[in-house]
Amino acid sequence: MAEQVAALRRALRVHLEYWGLHDLTDAAEICASELVTNVIKHVGPETPSTLVASLGGSRLRIEVHDPDARALPTLTCASLDAEGGRGMALIDSLSDRWGVELAGDHKVTWCEFPVDVTQNVGRYMPMPRLARATDVLNLYSGSGGTLDSVGRSRLAVAQAEDAAFNAITDLLHWFRAQGWDVDDALDRAQSHFDAECELRLP
Repeated sequence: MAEQVAALRRALRVHLEYWGLHDLTDAAEICASELVTNVIKHVGPETPSTLVASLGGSRLRIEVHDPDARALPTLTCASLDAEGGRGMALIDSLSDRWGVELAGDHKVTWCEFPVDVTQNVGRYMPMPRLARATDVLNLYSGSGGTLDSVGRSRLAVAQAEDAAFNAITDLLHWFRAQGWDVDDALDRAQSHFDAECELRLP
């Protein structure tokens, strides 16, 4: 089981670095390990479970899904010489918040970390989609500068927003010219976006 937990940690690290969340990697890895280990210890080592990491808005969320809605994790005060019982206390100290959701025949144990979007804008740039989007927005800005290094000024943010909306509008015109349904195109794009913002690890 230790090998499985280590493999999950490695996979999670790769995706968090892909998302540019280097500062949260260590804490998220530890919390994910504790959540998975909790299932192994209290539900069973062969229990099918899923680790989910999702990035939404200003929060990183780590979830573990398992089929036992009865074995609920609890926050306990373990003594210094205790061999166990510190898992949820560790999650409580490292994450911003955590909880358990019961969903019929299974439960979801989760924890969340705050993400400073303004500080991480530059860090996201190595991601292929954002790098391509930045190139497109620089073309639309017509300023000859780069919009990926926005100086946080209102003018720079407004220029980036105008460029983004102009690019989206042109793409919608292109879809209509091809005879495709614009609303369907937006729905499909949203579905792709939602899928890429969520990471599921078996």
